[in-house]
Amino acid sequence: MPFEFTVHPIRWDRCPLVASDPHAQAWLLLQSHRGLSSNTLDAYSRASERYLAFLKSACIASVSATRADVGLYLAALQAGEVALANATIQQLLTVVRLFHGYLMEEGTRSNNPAAQTGSGRAMVARQQKLPWIPNEEDWHRILAAARQESIRNRTMLAFAYDAGLRREELCSLQSSDIDPSRRILRIRTESTKGRRERALPYSASSGELLGRYLVHRRTLGSKRGPLFLSESHRNYTEPISIWSWSKIVLHLARRAGVERFSTHTLRHLCLTDLAHSGWDIHEIATFAGHRSVQTTLLYIHLSGRDLSLKLAAGMAQLHARRVQMLAEVAQ
Repeated sequence: MPFEFTVHPIRWDRCPLVASDPHAQAWLLLQSHRGLSSNTLDAYSRASERYLAFLKSACIASVSATRADVGLYLAALQAGEVALANATIQQLLTVVRLFHGYLMEEGTRSNNPAAQTGSGRAMVARQQKLPWIPNEEDWHRILAAARQESIRNRTMLAFAYDAGLRREELCSLQSSDIDPSRRILRIRTESTKGRRERALPYSASSGELLGRYLVHRRTLGSKRGPLFLSESHRNYTEPISIWSWSKIVLHLARRAGVERFSTHTLRHLCLTDLAHSGWDIHEIATFAGHRSVQTTLLYIHLSGRDLSLKLAAGMAQLHARRVQMLAEVAQ
């Protein structure tokens, strides 16, 4: 199967400071020509714009920014009215590091002020929290709220869990990616975070929902292409965007009274269930499209599988020891 390489356009109107800075503009163009997804490219442009806005307010040129300047930028991020998650700050810092790394490669500056130190310590310590998954009560409330959704939304929810799909992978599905006869869906390289194509099975119940949705989809248009279509007046029959899908899930979560439920929750839940069912860590990593099993380990930990096995083994030994002690007392 040929590799599908797409160069996505940059929305320069959303990052005017980047567009006006020759170095930042050249760096962002390079990222576009690397074939990054439109969402990644958009995230890079927004992060670059944010960094350049800080440098402009402090009258600092990107070619002369020091490690102390980057530190002030990080402090400004954390001092904002809206508290940023550690993962968000890590993403913003990554863009700064990549940008300055590019300036070094071009010979514009001699060092990277955002790089790790010689000891390997990062500027911001990475906090790794276990992802949240709903308990049984939350899950039933989510299901009750989902019953009120359209057939398209219910099908998307089913696929998001069944195949453990990321938001972009779900919204980027094409009609040609589905093989109903074998109940297999194809996740294309350009829509994945790890740039790894994979083929995933889906259940019979998801297949039934898909069949009902396809009947409905034919009323919107007969042409093949994006699987999940928008039905809003503004974007009628256009592919549903990740932002629209996020809003749908947000409204569902509010109706269910489970505010922490998000587009990524079903992926977390799926992978945790696979770990709990005894899947090997490498099998889960392949299914999820993880580049590193270190990411997959989160779901092994979250399932409590290893701890449960150790607890069961420990309790069995303790029980046997107590029985032996009682037997000795009875003699």
